[in-house]
Amino acid sequence: MTYRFVHAADIHLDSPLRSLALRHSELAELIGNATRRAFVRVIDLCLDEQVDALLIAGDLYDGDQTSMKTARFLAEQLRRLDQAGIRVFIIRGNHDALSKITKELVLPDSVKIFGGRGEAIAIDRAPGRVPVVVHGLSFAQPHAPESLLGRYRPVVDGAVNIGIMHTSLGGAPGHDLYAPCSPADLQASGFHYWALGHVHKRSATEGTCAIVMPGMPQGRDINEAGPKSVTLVTISDDRSIHLEERVTSVAQFERVSVDATGMDDWRELVSAVTRALENQRAAARAEHLVARVRVTGATPLAWRIRRDGDLLKTEADDRASVIGSCWVEQLEIACRPGEQRSETSGDPLRELHRLIEDDVLDSAAFQNELAGIAEEIRAQLPQECRDIFGKDEASFREAVAQLARDGAEGVMARLEAPGEGA
Repeated sequence: MTYRFVHAADIHLDSPLRSLALRHSELAELIGNATRRAFVRVIDLCLDEQVDALLIAGDLYDGDQTSMKTARFLAEQLRRLDQAGIRVFIIRGNHDALSKITKELVLPDSVKIFGGRGEAIAIDRAPGRVPVVVHGLSFAQPHAPESLLGRYRPVVDGAVNIGIMHTSLGGAPGHDLYAPCSPADLQASGFHYWALGHVHKRSATEGTCAIVMPGMPQGRDINEAGPKSVTLVTISDDRSIHLEERVTSVAQFERVSVDATGMDDWRELVSAVTRALENQRAAARAEHLVARVRVTGATPLAWRIRRDGDLLKTEADDRASVIGSCWVEQLEIACRPGEQRSETSGDPLRELHRLIEDDVLDSAAFQNELAGIAEEIRAQLPQECRDIFGKDEASFREAVAQLARDGAEGVMARLEAPGEGA
């Protein structure tokens, strides 16, 4: 008889919305409920597949949450598994360490939350079946700069040993360093399966020691793009391990690029945006597509696109609603004029453009003044929205510089755009 379980991580239940909440109430409602709906899908998968257990490798919550609505929802869902005889094994990740719910919520006896010391739980198995042991270790604090591997209990001889760990492995872009260790260390540990969490992008290494980072069940913004999933694991009596990725995301974020090179007709541009959204909607594996549309290329329409970006966004929103289950969360404009204006000094707009680019945007005085204004704005934003200006000094400076460049292009667009009202 096989031993089967679902491996999930980084659920971030009821994670606070970021910039979406500031722009689109309907879309904000969809994404605001998406982590719950995805978790329900995880529970449904466990029930439909009649697995033996659900393993959650950290960050079930999203920080210092005190909402008892979240607590009640979680208890209701885990009770469904308890009633079906499905065990749950949970470790606390760096976000869970901040949550009061983790410490106060009373869960069914079938739910095991590992503590700060390594534990090994032997699974009750029918006689003659290969023994299975689940190892886990939580962290009480949000920071874990040292590897936790040495704090796990030794492997149990003769059993299939499954370890649950929250770790950044060797590091990943956009993720804090947390309990770092190398895949080679994990492979040499003697464990048969490592159920990891922390990095939001899925990765899997198969073999005598399977190492799986399942990603997250639901993305929350464009930086968590792509289909999101959990992993269904089957361990046979011959100790072979079979992995299946199962998509659980309700909404799938994607970047959609539209090349406007050579286009000189507005309707042609709108048609290109529509086709790009249709193609991405057809390829998406989730129920809803949330797209960030980026218009690129050299086109005679460049100045008009910048001037009338709000109108193009409205057109994109309308086409998305016709496509169905499709949303445009933002329009980015990165196109440029198809033909450069004359370099002669007799062209005042060209001269103004040159002055802005060479003498204003690149000046230290302007950059420092702009950074000061941005700092004041950032300080007044809700905490969950402050990363829109970057997470460190370098990304902050680049974000502010890009805003300045976009603003300069917008000014020139309003001055140069041909057509009615120009």
